[in-house]
Amino acid sequence: MPQFDNKEKPISEEDTRRLRALFEMATDGIITMSSDGVIENVNQAACQLFGYSAAEMKGQKVNILMADHDRKHHDEYLERYHKTQKPRIIGVGREVIGKRKNGQEFPLRLAVSEVKLEDKIIYTGILHDTTSFHEAQERVEQLNADLEHKVQQRTAALEEREAELKRALGKERELNELKSRFLSMASHEFKTPLSTVLSSAELIELYESVEQQPKRERHIRRIKDAVNQLTDVLNDFLSLSQLEQGKVNVQAKLVDLRAMLSTSIESSEGQMKKGQFVTLDLAEEPNRIVSDPKLLRHILVNLISNAAKYSPEGAEIVISTGQANDFCRIDVVDQGIGIPQEDQAHLFDRFFRATNVENVKGTGLGLNIVSHYVKLLGGNVTFTSTLGEGSTFSVYLPLRDQE
Repeated sequence: MPQFDNKEKPISEEDTRRLRALFEMATDGIITMSSDGVIENVNQAACQLFGYSAAEMKGQKVNILMADHDRKHHDEYLERYHKTQKPRIIGVGREVIGKRKNGQEFPLRLAVSEVKLEDKIIYTGILHDTTSFHEAQERVEQLNADLEHKVQQRTAALEEREAELKRALGKERELNELKSRFLSMASHEFKTPLSTVLSSAELIELYESVEQQPKRERHIRRIKDAVNQLTDVLNDFLSLSQLEQGKVNVQAKLVDLRAMLSTSIESSEGQMKKGQFVTLDLAEEPNRIVSDPKLLRHILVNLISNAAKYSPEGAEIVISTGQANDFCRIDVVDQGIGIPQEDQAHLFDRFFRATNVENVKGTGLGLNIVSHYVKLLGGNVTFTSTLGEGSTFSVYLPLRDQE
């Protein structure tokens, strides 16, 4: 019976050369080390990876190739593995941080295998630089972030465009509503005085005798009142147009407050009802302010006229002045019909008229113009009102250096 040798055939010198060639030609770094972590062999790829020569690496602890944390604890890892045989890298593989000769740290993929020889145990580590992978991953993440940013920008632009369209539609609806209210108001405010003018003129023609002169004079007064009413309406339209076109220029001058109030009261006498009177309650200071006299007169005439228009016959209108911080305060107080609570928020809107003044002449522009003029003068206007008891309008104008 032939006898067979059970021993493995020894590796030939040729096989050794081939294995060495494969070891050196591998594109990944390969390091073999003893069981206590001392480097025994390295290939050229490992030398290039870490910047050491083979001679510099052989005989050194493998932890010279590790970042600080792993370098400090590497011996502990080996000792724990020898005791427990529970691998953390050996036979598992994971990504770690390597450290080159020049101190530069870089990511690499490490796979360690345990090789049991006849007389000892060695470890073989295969290392792959993952820097390019991470750079590519970062580029992808950056591209994704850029794309997300562009999507957010585009979404924001679309939302802004949508908001602009909504605002435009809202403004168009508002303009249409204003147009409707304007036409309704203009029709009423022009039709009534024009009808008065026409009827009075026709009646005057019938009064030919001398004894009918008082009747002619009465109709002439009606015509004058109607013409003045039309003039007021047209002045409101003109003021609104100038405001919208930015043609109202402030020309500040030194204004005597008492004199300004006196002339404004005189200009409002046409609106006064029978028995109505104005009481002045003026503080000693300020007696003069720097303001635009033309705009200030328009503001005061409008407020005094409104106080008369919406107050009963024989009612008192009180105008008082004072100082509030750095502002001159002018109050116009009436005993009129007051403003309904639900209407007060819209009182300074164009063409708005309170629900309880439908039978009183007006364009709904006066207070809107007053508000704009006061703002042009650097101040503000407020009011308080109680239905059936009256209203107080307060104008605050800045106290400027009179020099």
